[in-house]
Amino acid sequence: MSSILLVTSSPRGDESLSSKVAQDLANELSARDNGTSIVHRDLGANPIPHLDSVTTSAIRKAPADRTPEEAAAADYSDKLVAELMAADTVVIGTGLINFNIYSTLKSWIDNVARAGQTFRYTENGPIGLATGKKVYVVLASGGVYSEGPASGMNHAVPYLTTVLGFMGMTDVEVIYVEGLAFGPEAAEKAIAAAQQRTRQLALAA
Repeated sequence: MSSILLVTSSPRGDESLSSKVAQDLANELSARDNGTSIVHRDLGANPIPHLDSVTTSAIRKAPADRTPEEAAAADYSDKLVAELMAADTVVIGTGLINFNIYSTLKSWIDNVARAGQTFRYTENGPIGLATGKKVYVVLASGGVYSEGPASGMNHAVPYLTTVLGFMGMTDVEVIYVEGLAFGPEAAEKAIAAAQQRTRQLALAA
């Protein structure tokens, strides 16, 4: 049975458009493939702790060498990695904040981007291990960052495509929900355009 991992990161709850559009896309994809399950990791409601000395030490040690505290930290990180590796499709929702992603999403990445788990080093350089997955990124923003004079300040998409690609996920589609601060009419158009895009992507999947 195929699986979709939905990762939302906004702290805005039901008001979050990145989360809403990402959820709608996951639902559309699931509906078009009967039997597809959705695993939702809501980082806004249940944030992952930032890496600390315990977790950093734990994921670098062999299991037999870990303290009980380190073992618990490693188990949590292992669970996040297992969710990612089990997914056929990954849908990520984030707002653009200070020109990049939410720190909650960065914490998730820091836990799943692990040597020997989602990538490995070789004599010829690193190789991603989380391959064969389609990834959709929903990015919401008050301004317009997909093109135009502000596009150079969009560090979210370059970062995400780089780190996802490093782990082997190179097939990435970005859905923008942008210009939301330009008044109600502009926001409505942005939401409608994003919803139309999600339907097109679901049909093409």
